[in-house]
Amino acid sequence: MSRSLRLRAGDLVEIRSKQEILATLDEHAALEGLPFMPEMLPFCGKRVRVAAVAHKTCETAHRTWQARRLHRTVHLEGLRCDGSAHGGCQADCNFFWKEAWLKPVDERDGRARDAGPHPALAPAACDEARLQASTEVGETPDGKRYSCQATRLFESSEPLLWWDPRQYLRDVLSGNHSLGHVARVLWLAFLQECFRRTPFGYRIVKSLREWMHRRLTGHDVTDIDGTIPVGQPTPTGRLGLKVGELVRIKSRSEIVKTLNTRRTNRGLSFDAEMGAYCGHVARVRRAVTQIIDEESGTMRHMDNPCITLEGVYCRGEYSSCRLLCPRAIPPYWREIWLERVAER
Repeated sequence: MSRSLRLRAGDLVEIRSKQEILATLDEHAALEGLPFMPEMLPFCGKRVRVAAVAHKTCETAHRTWQARRLHRTVHLEGLRCDGSAHGGCQADCNFFWKEAWLKPVDERDGRARDAGPHPALAPAACDEARLQASTEVGETPDGKRYSCQATRLFESSEPLLWWDPRQYLRDVLSGNHSLGHVARVLWLAFLQECFRRTPFGYRIVKSLREWMHRRLTGHDVTDIDGTIPVGQPTPTGRLGLKVGELVRIKSRSEIVKTLNTRRTNRGLSFDAEMGAYCGHVARVRRAVTQIIDEESGTMRHMDNPCITLEGVYCRGEYSSCRLLCPRAIPPYWREIWLERVAER
């Protein structure tokens, strides 16, 4: 186990050299169960700020509904996986960085401080060849089976109960969020649960929740309920969007008409985290046509490309049992949920 650097969001760090990082990895190219991936190598030696302390995360490979606890792990600003060592996966995942792979930088003199001993295994435990080979773990009838941080996140984390108050205290102490923001998210989550479970006074609770949500966030509640019966085809719309184009996310009332009662359009779900962006304007980041299925490790190809948008990520403000998750996964958007905006 490495000694904690007690990093906070906004801290400047220097990523260790390739040789230093390889020395911390086991024969599976991992530290404390978390893989270091070849896509992270180009950033060795660079100085970057901590975007968020990843003391908790959501986990999608095993479809766990509660958050997972991580130790001595952070996300760094702007560093996302390009999938170059994983068959060209376009999921654009946020890297997880163990503190043992980083050095804090003293901004007064610009020097990187080695925090002392960090975990090092036998020098032969992992080299670059083994690191590259660790990305594939076999073949299936559907093709190669890949291994990455997302597919192994369950093994490198531990359960975290949603009601554990220490996680919300860490959200504040780590600098991930202000005390006011955490209090607002928890209060609105409490009102949402009251709305779902109230045995009486339904309309009063509903009105209170909607009024409070508008007052605290400036927009309506993000609940989405589709209208098309399951089994009937949902509408499609192709805009042929290109990288860099400016688009506006349609209103909730427009998007609802494209969803079935399971809140999906041709298999792609639209959730409350996405509803918070309705009406926002953003640029197209990319059209996603293939991603690694985190449950099976195989590549999934999309008949209908999904769009990701610049600066639009899951903020963990409405995800039940996973509130304030810092993983910042980019949501996928159908083109029918977007409309072009003229440049001004």
